[in-house]
Amino acid sequence: MKKQFDLSSFIPTYPDFPKKGVNFYDITGLFKDPEVFALTVSKMTQLVEQYRPDRLFAIDSKGFLFAAPVAAHLGIGLSLIRKASKLPGKTERYTYELEYGTDTLECRAEDFDVSERLVVMDDVLATGGTLAAGIAVLRKLGGNVVGAVTSMEIGDLNGRAKLSEAGVPFSAMLYFPH
Repeated sequence: MKKQFDLSSFIPTYPDFPKKGVNFYDITGLFKDPEVFALTVSKMTQLVEQYRPDRLFAIDSKGFLFAAPVAAHLGIGLSLIRKASKLPGKTERYTYELEYGTDTLECRAEDFDVSERLVVMDDVLATGGTLAAGIAVLRKLGGNVVGAVTSMEIGDLNGRAKLSEAGVPFSAMLYFPH
């Protein structure tokens, strides 16, 4: 008989990190035990599968950890959304606002066909800025983004609202209120 796990119990919380008033949820606990990691991949695969994607796009860098095994399990392609100047070749960029400044994501049009159904994956949905930027850069290239999936959502930061504004359905494996 397989063990039953409460996956949230494998994510330690570090209060006041990286700054006072912020709780840091450390997803690396999901990777330490092979059975926990296998269950994580299985649950993430189920979330992605509902959108019937042809390709996953993983956001730099922790999104790579979740998207690679899910894409392999589903037998679909995986492409990357990287931070600025990390991809060779012709890229499209999207710059977005952070709390204190801006950041830029990029991807390549050659990494997908515009007829493909795309799902964007990242590790966590907090304010929604990074995931919304990933969706925006794909759309600049004509991408058909049909869903977004993360391992967890931090609810009181209201990132889900940004995805709703973008018209993209969203699913998270775990939910933390704050």
